[in-house]
Amino acid sequence: MSRTKRILIALPFTLLASIAALAAEPGEEVISEILAMGIAPPSIAPDRGPESSGPFERLVIKDATIVDGSGAPPMGPVTIVIEGDRIVKLIGGGTGSLHVGGADFGPDARVIDAKGKFVVPGFVDAHVHYGTPTHAFGGALTDPEYVGKLLLAHGITTVRDAGSIMGLNWTLEHKQLSERGEISAPRIEAYAMFPEMMDSPAAARKWVRAVHKKGADGVKFVGAAPELIAAAISEAKELDMGTAYHHSQLSVTRTNVLDSARMGLDSMEHWYGLPEAMFEGQRVQDYPYDYNYSNEQDRFGQAGRLWAQTTAPGSQKWNATRDELLDLGLTLVPTFAAYEANRDLMRAQTKEWHENYTMPYMARAFDADPKIHGSYHFDWTTADEIAWKNNYRLWMTFVNDFKNAGG
Repeated sequence: MSRTKRILIALPFTLLASIAALAAEPGEEVISEILAMGIAPPSIAPDRGPESSGPFERLVIKDATIVDGSGAPPMGPVTIVIEGDRIVKLIGGGTGSLHVGGADFGPDARVIDAKGKFVVPGFVDAHVHYGTPTHAFGGALTDPEYVGKLLLAHGITTVRDAGSIMGLNWTLEHKQLSERGEISAPRIEAYAMFPEMMDSPAAARKWVRAVHKKGADGVKFVGAAPELIAAAISEAKELDMGTAYHHSQLSVTRTNVLDSARMGLDSMEHWYGLPEAMFEGQRVQDYPYDYNYSNEQDRFGQAGRLWAQTTAPGSQKWNATRDELLDLGLTLVPTFAAYEANRDLMRAQTKEWHENYTMPYMARAFDADPKIHGSYHFDWTTADEIAWKNNYRLWMTFVNDFKNAGG
């Protein structure tokens, strides 16, 4: 398919989406675009099945090797006694590491033999899309039962849904079902997606209040006029809500990571906006003359060439940016895994677990398709993969530097 055709096919969906989003209630802007195309609403996860058990009055995890997440080395065997939702005793834990065997935990205790196994704190995935509307173009909207069980199977017990793009109402319903233990799912922090167009700062504040009233835990931005972003962040702070920002290339010249952090932003998503904050001798990324942001191949191909245009690691600009972001209390949420295929596409497409564990509609949603965001490997070349490998090296150097400095 030619470049021109790819762009023209995507255009009607963009127009329809804009009309639907304008009429949507706060937090429902993205999913309304999909439903306006005649696609059936997303399903709700069913009640948990035989894969789950509990809660227990007393749960004992016996003879485990524990990794406590503090940086301490593994230690074991340790027996963990849990009553209700609290760890009340570690037998064999601590500096003495004295393990006493043969303890009687009572007839009502549920005892799990963890010999030869590791126990770690539940993982927190700080950036997920619990539901992805564009999966519909692969044949089905996201199955929430599959997502919840997949996350739990990987040890993830808490997620932050960055945008709640399947609809804030849908996301909050799953959050509540999870909290009540009615479905197999991690805990969910629901961030609502801030619209890119709004009439005024007052309207931005009103929108934030509306999603907060619904139960949103935070707000995610992808771009808007700086005065709207500033007003929304300010309102979110007053309401004790979190804020996250994916600094899209369409708005990054007006608001880069330093700009939003100075407004009080809590976390930057991915890495867009960070290289731009450290440009020297330029304000705009050096795009090819025929670049079109609406072409996903262009968008992600050139994104992989962005870090090479910023200042060098260890330079004055690099260090000053790192230090100011630390002082402002910004959190980096790099989402390294999201772009991993760009470094070796064939390897990613032939992973051994796809056959048994990847939903077919999800796999189809990653086939090159101009209607689907992030499905851009039309003409992916070795040059693109090398560019992304270099991109990762610089990107990970900054993240590591930020971490070592206390971030």
